[in-house]
Amino acid sequence: MERIITGVKPTGILHIGNYFGAIKPLLDMSNNYETLFFIADYHALNFIKSAEELRENSKKLAAAYLACGLDPEKIVFFRQSDIPEVFELNWILSNVTPKGLMNRAHAYKAIVEQNTENNLEKDQGVNMGLYNYPILMAADILLYNCKYVPVGLDQKQHCEIARDLAQMFNNRYGETFILPEPKIEESVAVIPGLDGRKMSKSYGNTIQLFCTEKELQKTINKIVTDSRLPGEPKDEDCTLSRFYALFGTEEQTAEFKKELREGLGWGEAKKKLFALMNEHIAPMREKYNYYMEHPEEVEKILQNGAFKARCIAKKMIAKIRKRIGVNPMAN
Repeated sequence: MERIITGVKPTGILHIGNYFGAIKPLLDMSNNYETLFFIADYHALNFIKSAEELRENSKKLAAAYLACGLDPEKIVFFRQSDIPEVFELNWILSNVTPKGLMNRAHAYKAIVEQNTENNLEKDQGVNMGLYNYPILMAADILLYNCKYVPVGLDQKQHCEIARDLAQMFNNRYGETFILPEPKIEESVAVIPGLDGRKMSKSYGNTIQLFCTEKELQKTINKIVTDSRLPGEPKDEDCTLSRFYALFGTEEQTAEFKKELREGLGWGEAKKKLFALMNEHIAPMREKYNYYMEHPEEVEKILQNGAFKARCIAKKMIAKIRKRIGVNPMAN
């Protein structure tokens, strides 16, 4: 099977949008591709300044993906920081990377534009980790010679930069890297938030994935509805029915919409939504709590994944070292 790779920064608590937008698509793709997935803890250093927070977030992220069904026998699951070869490749790629390419990276450009608008020095607040961020991401991709990189539209540029650097290296040293291609899942729906807008932590409209039953019910009760009373027909494409469709079958969703058209009250509709959502989330919540209470099991899985990933990485870095004239046997 062709190989794909993707990673996630451990920067916060996962919500329903993360599950349907990233976790579930990854698990589905692992049925058709040799899949590598890593916790991008070194990438998170630009966002997290506390060692304890980084450790805790990494543990939570690992537990969450395992709870949602990640099978470590099917997916090579590891921490970025456990693969020293990626940081060696980061430096090697830095020496074929034009500065102008980094100047055009979205994250850097956004800060420069913001500083310019505020009459500040253009590089204020920019450290080299942020500036060189795309090079490390390219190393994450190229080290494993992956054909595809599942990304959202906002991350497409990172894959394009990795492809550019692979081509530059190949032109200088000979064919070494597969040129990666972004794999954008166009079918992934926009997940609604409590207020009907896209679910996002920046909007404060999320539903946490592993909250307690009581917290889930309380959050669902906050979903914005209109003032129509029980007995009055409701809009079958409202936010409640959009949530219902994420968890229900076509038949269940059709019945729910029919009840809304026939005047189902908002309070009763929210109870039905809670029952359906909790039915699906409860088993994952139980597994998540188990893994959080047994971090040694999570660590064993990550170490096994790191061993598998390093088997690929060591062969690739030896090939790269030979290409550039460095002893391929050195550690």
